[in-house]
Amino acid sequence: MKKLTQTYKIVLLLKLTILLLACSTNNGQIESGDINLPPGFNIEIYADVPNARSMALSENGILFVGNRDEDKVYAVVDNNNDYKADEVIVVDSDLNMPNGVAIMDGDLYVAEVNRVMKYEDIENTFRTNPSPMVIRDDFPTETHHGWKFIRFGPDGKLYVPIGAPCNVCLESNERFASITRMNPDGTGLEIFAHGVRNTVGFDFHPITNELWFTDNGRDWLGDNLPPDELNHAPTKDLHFGFPFWHGNDIQDPEFGDGHSASEFKLPVQELVPHVASFGMRF
Repeated sequence: MKKLTQTYKIVLLLKLTILLLACSTNNGQIESGDINLPPGFNIEIYADVPNARSMALSENGILFVGNRDEDKVYAVVDNNNDYKADEVIVVDSDLNMPNGVAIMDGDLYVAEVNRVMKYEDIENTFRTNPSPMVIRDDFPTETHHGWKFIRFGPDGKLYVPIGAPCNVCLESNERFASITRMNPDGTGLEIFAHGVRNTVGFDFHPITNELWFTDNGRDWLGDNLPPDELNHAPTKDLHFGFPFWHGNDIQDPEFGDGHSASEFKLPVQELVPHVASFGMRF
């Protein structure tokens, strides 16, 4: 029963993701045929949250929601456990693309473009306009691919991607096009994975604890090139190709000269080009 319960929680979070994004993109209306579900599944509106993007579910079932285009972080509350949100509350506002949200030890972490903040004891403070603690504020300020999906790993560290500040480029700042990680207090920042153009969805395998992530491929190579990617990072310091190499066998026409596929960790699965693959969960 324990494994079944854990599986249910994962499926529920995915369901909430679908519902919130459906609401935010269709003004609360789900059009017939918009979403195809497997047999035995159904879909309904849980809450209407403007520009819902990333989500984190607290221990007691409060859903915290970040977004890319708004300046707010929300708390979504189901008071009577009927799987219909009763309240949508603004936790904080006047933020800079507060896309990433994650929870550790009862605290809410929010990632803006150039900093990560912590709201302590969030389940007991989200109604009171809590003041955050800035735990790190030296991330790049570029907004192109600057919004961040964040997640705590099994090692207790917060994983924070830094997207490429361009369609395709080679920057001198090696933190661009990477996935970094740091301690919950902001110390010990290091690059975990290199050559990652823009990941906005990743998770850790429940048995091996290894990182898997999606990556959105570059533009302007045509409608059918290059693929988006599903990647696997079992160890630190692997390079996943950007900007030199795309997918399994595409040499970048501008930056790929002199490079070969053998230099890079190739994707586990090539995804459809330009689909902007986002969240994933085991």
